[in-house]
Amino acid sequence: MLTILGFAMIATFLVLIMMKKMSPIAALVLIPALFCVFVGKGAKLGDYVIDGVTSLAPTAAMLMFAIVYFGVMIDVGLFDPVVRGILKFAKADPMRIVVGTAILAAIVSLDGDGSTTFMITVSAMYPLYKRLKMSLVVMTGVAAMANGVMNTLPWGGPTARAATALKLDASDIFVPMIPALAVGLLGVFVLSYVLGKRERKRLGVLTLDQILVEEKVEETETVLVGAGGSGTGDSKAPVATGGSGTDADAEDEAGDAERFQVLDPNRATLRPKLYWFNALLTLTLLTAMIMEWLPIPVLFLIGAALALTVNFPHIPDQKARLAAHADNVLNVSGMVFAAAVFTGVLQGTGMVDHMARWMVDVIPEGMGPHMALVTGILSLPLTYFMSNDGFYFGVLPVLAEAGAAHGVTPLEMARASLVGQPLHMSSPLVPAVYVLVGMAKVEFGDHTKFVVKWAALTCLIILGAGILFGII
Repeated sequence: MLTILGFAMIATFLVLIMMKKMSPIAALVLIPALFCVFVGKGAKLGDYVIDGVTSLAPTAAMLMFAIVYFGVMIDVGLFDPVVRGILKFAKADPMRIVVGTAILAAIVSLDGDGSTTFMITVSAMYPLYKRLKMSLVVMTGVAAMANGVMNTLPWGGPTARAATALKLDASDIFVPMIPALAVGLLGVFVLSYVLGKRERKRLGVLTLDQILVEEKVEETETVLVGAGGSGTGDSKAPVATGGSGTDADAEDEAGDAERFQVLDPNRATLRPKLYWFNALLTLTLLTAMIMEWLPIPVLFLIGAALALTVNFPHIPDQKARLAAHADNVLNVSGMVFAAAVFTGVLQGTGMVDHMARWMVDVIPEGMGPHMALVTGILSLPLTYFMSNDGFYFGVLPVLAEAGAAHGVTPLEMARASLVGQPLHMSSPLVPAVYVLVGMAKVEFGDHTKFVVKWAALTCLIILGAGILFGII
């Protein structure tokens, strides 16, 4: 009976959030509370929730302060030179532009928010793609895959969810996965190079001067025709090179560079005099995380406090920065605490144990010791056709229990569950992907047709590297 109720609870949760009948936070709280009553253990709901909240508090703290930290770093201009450097590197070469798109998306993904990553990446690269008449689905596909790999950062969401669902430390999951994820990111860069070469072959390589001349021809013809120009010959005359052409081109190129600005270069939150402090602080923070000098929540708590205090010494300015990032903080931390109800009920009522035993009986005996591999492969379709909340809170605990029966550790299962993220970021259930295709003016169906095969390949590269390095 508990097995049926457990699967019914997960199915109800998945259906409601996939059909957008309930928000993930509401579903994570109300559905398990209802099923806890069905099981006959409603009186113990409070105990289950308190136990869950106690175990999840460090994860929630890490996510809250990581979002604040990287949000502040974007505000003060830490990543501005990186963005400008990528645009300068790209020039008007399609291959460089595609590779630059991947690099930019990967760097901006450090803030852990897919919507922010896509907004900055598309804002920076869209003018180049349009001017060179490059394929916009290449831009959206490359950005989504790079963000998908980087989304596995402990503050990005999936790793925190896996840690939450299996009651593990996020750093124990993520740090050993770094080599496999690095191979996956390298695979995205190589794929970007290949796709860029295709675009270069299709379009050739132009200089910004050539692009500007073409634009001037189109603009002049439009203006003269609209003004009732006397003919084709008249319309082309103003485009002929004149004595001051070089100066004009130089001015236009300078104006062009201004139009390529991504982040407002004059925004009030910039702190150019503190650039090297912020860079050193970020480098130290990431090093401390990798070296495990302190727990990740403590590192980000200290880092966020330092970043706010040094960059914004006045209390009203600090309040303004916290308010600017409050939406992201509330959504993510709220999801973690709501998950305490779901995982607490699933575990406390014994549902997960009964479901795991059923799965152990169903999975062929020969596959039992390879449950991590099975989980890695299943993560591709499951994280694409359901939300991360559904997969990590509804499915992964059951797979982990089944794996434990065959001697597979929860850590291996958690790492394997991250494999499908490059594909997940293009799922129709991910709100950020609509920001991506909307800003790029790309049809979602076109994006899907292009990206699915390449994203699946990236996932398999990560899985293969994880097995090769003995991580999974």
